[in-house]
Amino acid sequence: MPKRWSPRRTVTLRRIRVMVCAVALVLASCLTFAFTARKSVALDVNGDTRYLTTYATTVSGLLREQGVDVKTHDLVKNTGDGTLVNNDVVTVKSAYQTTITIDGQQMPFWTVADSAEQLLDFFEQNEVAASRVTVDIKNVYNQLTGGMVINADGPVTVIADGKTSIAPNGKLPAASILDSKGITLGKDDRVSVQKEGGKTILRVQRVTYGDETETVVIPYTTRTVQDDTLDPGATRVDMAGENGEKKITYRVTYVDGKPVDKTQTNEVVTKTALDEVVAVGPEKVELPDDNGGNGGANDDDADTADGTDADGSGDSSDSTGDNSPDENAGESTNEPTEQPSAQPTQQPQPSAEPTQQPSAQPTQKPTQQPQPTQKPTQQPTQKPTQQPTQKPTQQPQPTQKPTQQPTQPSTPAESCRLCRPSASAAQAYAAGAAAQYGWTGQNWTDLVKLWNRESGWRWNAENPYSGAYGIPQSLPGNKMAAFGSNWKNDAAVQIDWGLSYIAGRYGSPMKAWEHSERVGWY
Repeated sequence: MPKRWSPRRTVTLRRIRVMVCAVALVLASCLTFAFTARKSVALDVNGDTRYLTTYATTVSGLLREQGVDVKTHDLVKNTGDGTLVNNDVVTVKSAYQTTITIDGQQMPFWTVADSAEQLLDFFEQNEVAASRVTVDIKNVYNQLTGGMVINADGPVTVIADGKTSIAPNGKLPAASILDSKGITLGKDDRVSVQKEGGKTILRVQRVTYGDETETVVIPYTTRTVQDDTLDPGATRVDMAGENGEKKITYRVTYVDGKPVDKTQTNEVVTKTALDEVVAVGPEKVELPDDNGGNGGANDDDADTADGTDADGSGDSSDSTGDNSPDENAGESTNEPTEQPSAQPTQQPQPSAEPTQQPSAQPTQKPTQQPQPTQKPTQQPTQKPTQQPTQKPTQQPQPTQKPTQQPTQPSTPAESCRLCRPSASAAQAYAAGAAAQYGWTGQNWTDLVKLWNRESGWRWNAENPYSGAYGIPQSLPGNKMAAFGSNWKNDAAVQIDWGLSYIAGRYGSPMKAWEHSERVGWY
């Protein structure tokens, strides 16, 4: 019996056809990927070349696949434009740190150079005066023997102890060349390589040490104390000041007999500075203005600090009523009470005047009158004795500070290889660093133009709108911290990061400059 058509059977057949097409498409995609994504590449790691096949699409993926550990300053290049293609050649060179001198400033420099001569040639290739650049080889025996070749192409001129000689075989490390000349190095002697007039010069500088001492004056300080026995504004030197002395010892470093550096090693105070003590009179006191009403009562209240009247009777005169004898007595006491209140320490004579008026005042007033005479005697005796005795006990503090400062441990300065340089010094550093990537000629010209536009080669250039910072205008600036923590001040960190960024994103400064010309940024 023939099969009958039904809607359900049609839907099932349609689903089967869709599934078959999907499986076929997946299989075709897998086969296409297998044939197209599979690529043959050459991997060169520090001169060791391997030929292999991989499905990795990027250089970083290939290196992870092959277990190649790449450090921050290592140089990675490929013949393509950044992506991994068939028949590509990937080169990895492990960087090491040496020391170079640019315009007299020493700095660590990461390099992949095979010899000191090649390192100096990096700066020459980008038209930076090589005479300003010196390669310093630290006098560590394993570095000198197993390390950097001096000149792989020719002879080396050796200068040491005032003598000049020629070493014909420049392919040897520094230690071997010096041994052939019978030159023995001290522990701290300095070895450097530089080019002068087309010659490669290996220079040895002898380092010696010595101690120097110098005497430094510690200036005295001036202290002021108030003395109420002096007129207002008057001064008197109670104790003359005397400068102190301290002896500072330095450790001096001599290079070929010339002092180049000195470090403080000790500080001793040999004579303590004595403060100058100056007595100063009190400030002038002005009487308050009358507020109206009973002027005599107001004056009487202001005569003494303890609330008593000038005649020693307190407020008892106010309680006598409105009789004429009390009012007259109040008026007669105004004149003698004003003088002691204005100048209690200068004019003790008014204390005798109230004793000349016993007839106008009650007999109790003369008996209580000695109070004004006590006050002038207490103030000058207490204040001068308390102030000079308390403050001189604190006097040794200024003399202790100079002795404490040298003993405190100094905070180590943050590492800075090329700290806040001029634009020319930054370009000199970048010339050698860029040449290691092979970026010379037009690539170097475009790099100069690119960073001229971005920052003018200023280490502290900052975009106020975006926050981009530094010579390469990293956004954000702290991305450069991978190359050094002091990225805000260290131009070497900024340049190293910027070159790595260009290599990874664009492949060369020429392509980065083309992108910047097209869209205004890179």
